[in-house]
Amino acid sequence: MSLDLNELLRDWPHEPGMIKVRKVLGADGREKLQLRIDLGLIQMEVEGRPDGQEPFDCASLLEYHQERAREAEKKGEPFTLDAEEIGELQQEGVQYYHRYISLFQIQDYLGVIRDTKRNLEMFDFVARHAPSEELAWSVEQFTPYVLMMNFRAKATLALDRSDYSEALRLIEKGMGRIRLFYQDCGNAEMEAHSPELGFLNEWHGEVRAKQPVSKLEEMQRDLEKAIASEAYERAAELRDAIRALESSQ
Repeated sequence: MSLDLNELLRDWPHEPGMIKVRKVLGADGREKLQLRIDLGLIQMEVEGRPDGQEPFDCASLLEYHQERAREAEKKGEPFTLDAEEIGELQQEGVQYYHRYISLFQIQDYLGVIRDTKRNLEMFDFVARHAPSEELAWSVEQFTPYVLMMNFRAKATLALDRSDYSEALRLIEKGMGRIRLFYQDCGNAEMEAHSPELGFLNEWHGEVRAKQPVSKLEEMQRDLEKAIASEAYERAAELRDAIRALESSQ
């Protein structure tokens, strides 16, 4: 059996600037995710840890260290992660990053929510148990991006249901969470130049522009136009109609 990947990749070329993802059936009968990269591909499990491993007989390194922290708490002992453990947790987080980026590409938004939530949980765990702020920040610095992807997936699901109000609420909540992160860090400059906030704010405007207007909103817009064009008789009719509609509601 040839180990050369060229034949496998020939019909699936890499395209710079594009995220190319596909699902395939593995030899074990389970679905796998494949992410095309310039020098080959990354293959991931759809469930569990992306590389399919179970470190220390746990579902992930995060769960292993969480159990260690719980045991230490029961004994009334302090629990601290060392630099190597934090580095390993960060590398594990990169696996989940590759997977949720791939899942977003194939519109598996529930999977994106699951994996981004998991990485946010890891960031919080490291922040609470890191021996220094510098080591904590090495992981926490990615919080705005992961929050953006989490709320982007949630809002997209709302838009799939044509629930524009819920989508707008979720986008606003995501922006609020990111701003709160920067405020807690005391870094107003990063907040002002945040690409995540910039994206969500622009997307909010696009969603709002596409949101269907209610009958009341449509009449209010017509009223503004009538007043602007000095069509006062029409404006009076619209004002009466708006009042009647508001009373009935």
